[in-house]
Amino acid sequence: MSDKRLYSAAAARNREPILSVLRGVLPARGLVLEVASGSGEHVVHFAAALPRVTFAPSDPGQKARESVAAWIASSGLENVQPPLALDAAQAPWPIARADAIICINMVHISPWAATMGLFENAAAILPTGAPLYLYGPYKRDGAHIAQSNADFDAGLRAQDPSWGVRDLEEVADLGRRAGFDGPETVEMPANNLSLIFRRRAPTSVR
Repeated sequence: MSDKRLYSAAAARNREPILSVLRGVLPARGLVLEVASGSGEHVVHFAAALPRVTFAPSDPGQKARESVAAWIASSGLENVQPPLALDAAQAPWPIARADAIICINMVHISPWAATMGLFENAAAILPTGAPLYLYGPYKRDGAHIAQSNADFDAGLRAQDPSWGVRDLEEVADLGRRAGFDGPETVEMPANNLSLIFRRRAPTSVR
């Protein structure tokens, strides 16, 4: 039987720095939805390190979901659910509630509509105060923070004009309009950022 696990060099490099941030962000127990799980390497790494947390991986791609399922099977972990078919841009999502959401390296490798959907749908399933964690490269004040990010951005846009490194301020504004506070920003290796948003209490209508 063929091994359907996919491998990502970037995931191998960044999983420990991301985990170090998530330890202070995720709840001690509860359900954590991962949006755009990709190969599945991140989710099994986090689940092994945080055994009291249940993880729900997801991805819109069939091959990615097969890879996630294969990684889960090979890991033997019991705190990772089968991967969901979830497109961030589509509503409603196939999950009614989560205690936290993580999304790694999706915002720049997807159309802007996916980021819009991420915030709108996350606001619908997260309780007040719950975190939405994003990781990836971002521009600040409309400028790249490193030449390597500028080169990466150009390469992404050459592949698909709807992709690209986003402005941190635009993402933050989108989050605020969707009902989130923040973000708290954490500098990460290789000119990436961790962004931590928190679900704001819904405004009552009188």
